[in-house]
Amino acid sequence: MDRLLRVRKRQKAKKPEFKRADAHRKKRLDDNWRRPRGLHNKARRHIKGKARVVHPGYGSPAGVRGMHPSGYTEVLIERPIDLDEVDASTTVVRIGGGVGWKKRLVIEERARERGIRILNSKTGEVSEEA
Repeated sequence: MDRLLRVRKRQKAKKPEFKRADAHRKKRLDDNWRRPRGLHNKARRHIKGKARVVHPGYGSPAGVRGMHPSGYTEVLIERPIDLDEVDASTTVVRIGGGVGWKKRLVIEERARERGIRILNSKTGEVSEEA
């Protein structure tokens, strides 16, 4: 597992930033990736010097895909009840952005009781960063 995480880190360092073709030219286009579909589009035709196109070869190893860099699996929590399904030994928790302050305090308190790490803790005492 540790070896695969190191491999993924090396791969991500080499991976290009995938941006929408011609986004640097036109103000109305976002940088978000969109697959080039035009008939004459140079990126779609893989012309050298043009934007790189997303392919499976750029992906990370299947064993660590979607994992937090710490090696734990990351789970998004919206309610305190969701903590009951979390295994503290293999999983870290991220509290959803739309969760209010009162419910966040309840979630953080329950996580502290069960020994679950929280990635985006608002109160510093709840858990150490994973």
